[in-house]
Amino acid sequence: MEQRSPRVRWLVICLIAIVWIGAILGRLTYLQLLRHHEYLAKAQRQQQRVRETTPRRGSIFDRNGRELAVSLLEDYCFADRAEVNDPGMVARLLSKVLDVPPETIAEKLADPHPFPKLARKLTPEVAARIEALNLRGIYVQKEPVRVYPGRTLASHILGYVDPDERGLGGIEYAFDKQIRGKPGHVLVTKDARRRGVDRNESAALPGISVTLTIDENIQYIAEKELAAAIDKTQAKSGSIVVQDPNTGEILAMANVPTFDANEASAAPDDARMNRAIAAAYEPGSTFKVITMASAIENGAVKPDDIFDCQMGSINVYGRLIHDWKPFGVLTVTQILEHSSDVGSIKVAMKDGAANLYQTARDFGIGENTQVELPGENRGLFRPLQNWSMNSIGSIAIGQEVSVTPLQIATVISAVANGGTLYRPRIIKSTGRAPDTNLQPISFQPEEVRQALTPATAATVREMMEGVVLEGTGKPARLAGFTDAGKSGTAQKIDPATGRYSPNQYVASFVGFAPVNDPAITIAVVLDSPVGAHHGGDVGGPVFKNVAEQILAYLNVPEDVPIPLQPPRDRDNARQTSAQLRAQDSQLSADDSASGASQSSEVGANTTAASQDAFASSTDPGITVPSFAGKSVRQVTADCTRLGFSVILVGSGLANSQSPDPGTRVKPGSQVTVRFGRASALLPVKASKAEPRSAGQ
Repeated sequence: MEQRSPRVRWLVICLIAIVWIGAILGRLTYLQLLRHHEYLAKAQRQQQRVRETTPRRGSIFDRNGRELAVSLLEDYCFADRAEVNDPGMVARLLSKVLDVPPETIAEKLADPHPFPKLARKLTPEVAARIEALNLRGIYVQKEPVRVYPGRTLASHILGYVDPDERGLGGIEYAFDKQIRGKPGHVLVTKDARRRGVDRNESAALPGISVTLTIDENIQYIAEKELAAAIDKTQAKSGSIVVQDPNTGEILAMANVPTFDANEASAAPDDARMNRAIAAAYEPGSTFKVITMASAIENGAVKPDDIFDCQMGSINVYGRLIHDWKPFGVLTVTQILEHSSDVGSIKVAMKDGAANLYQTARDFGIGENTQVELPGENRGLFRPLQNWSMNSIGSIAIGQEVSVTPLQIATVISAVANGGTLYRPRIIKSTGRAPDTNLQPISFQPEEVRQALTPATAATVREMMEGVVLEGTGKPARLAGFTDAGKSGTAQKIDPATGRYSPNQYVASFVGFAPVNDPAITIAVVLDSPVGAHHGGDVGGPVFKNVAEQILAYLNVPEDVPIPLQPPRDRDNARQTSAQLRAQDSQLSADDSASGASQSSEVGANTTAASQDAFASSTDPGITVPSFAGKSVRQVTADCTRLGFSVILVGSGLANSQSPDPGTRVKPGSQVTVRFGRASALLPVKASKAEPRSAGQ
């Protein structure tokens, strides 16, 4: 056999080497270029661990900067599963420190998550004991935990979060993306023995803060009085909404049942429901405000027009409707005052279904208010083409229509402020989030539409004041303030029969105060009170208690003297309100003439001290003191002590009066005192006026 030459052998070896090297280069090219990202990801999974850090949620404040929700840092224990070599041993040791069964910890260690959390909200002592164990793969770090200092206070507004700090209700849910912030990351690189060789951390960005329109103190008043009303009436549930009628801002929103936002998971779903925006009900007689406003706005009736209420019954296209008590002939004003169903139906029929429908729509009935809270119920208000022949009789008295407490409060606010429907607001402003494009936002009042002309709104306001003075709203009459409102008593639908229940009612009262310069609108709704169930009797006192406390808190000047005894007739009751609405210039002339005809001046002005005038109110002549610089309350007290009949005009501090200081008049004479801003005061020593707080 012929041997191959060395040259051939070298060629064969070179060829094999070239093929081998080409194969290696091809493989490397394939791995580095075509499958680079795949193998890089595998390497990173083996060598690196990425742990997400929870951002600190932005705080939630009330309108005065008080914290309603805040995130605090607390210790928690977590595991790096890749480092835990003996899960059973770790579970046994930690169970003794955490005082939980070993099985519970073992189950968490078996979680597929690379960094399972074993325990949260650790006390400093427990955290120190865990660290002292020096267990491989077990760590203690701090994380933000949501805390609600007021516990149940405004819980339906604030909402709540889950264990991972995700918003699940209220503002926490509606603004979760902004409040939550941006998570951070911790990247740890380890070698083949799982020893850390590098650590790279990107900090979490905190969320933005949110300032609400509610006032913590007003919210507390509303919740306290609602709880007392529920306890007294044994109602199933209830809501109170307090609103600034001049801006639409919500000052308070209370609900019962309620829950502790710190322990929201322990509360039933029913307790977490924000009934003020989600529980729609038939408004009953409170809807008559819309009925009257529509008829007056469209020129169908005037307040003094007379209707025969047929002693309590009317047939509306085959449906017989009974009044809550028999009434004969009533004016339109008296129909609203006494809440006559028959009279209201006759007014609506004269106005026409199309007008009533359009006015209700202008007030926002049947549509969302667009308040910045989740879960709002738009209520029920069928299109006009879907009304039956007798629907006008039902809708005129608040049936076949449903509203939420917030909707009815917004309607009455529009009447109070002169006819402008404002969008209800719960957010006043938001802060700026670091390193984001979110800029601070301050929300301004948003007008939806002009629901009524100012003239019609003024007429309806006066009619609603009559409800409190002479009608079904007498229990809601305030001490020291004029107020106006409307009661409502609506039968509930029995789910078993589909008909109106004979013994289940929704009692409500909605109103505003003061009448001429409204500072607050309040809606009170009580579901299924036991015993007394008329809206005026049940909701009226709640309105009174809430309104008087809030007006005092807001430093709203009293606009009516507190009488020694209530007026004995309708004319006397209306006289006070009429006097308050008189113009300053007209009063000056009228009061001078009245004073000249009703009083005899005993002498010229004197310089006697004020305390001399208080010596005795039974003297033949009493010296009128100077009221300059005094508040409405002080002037009222002084005049009551002296026995004067006082007329109070304006608000703030006294700056002029008639008769002049030093004039001697008979006991019981009429004195007119005008009030204004501090800058307009006479140069006398006076206490500084307190500025009106939220809601002005």
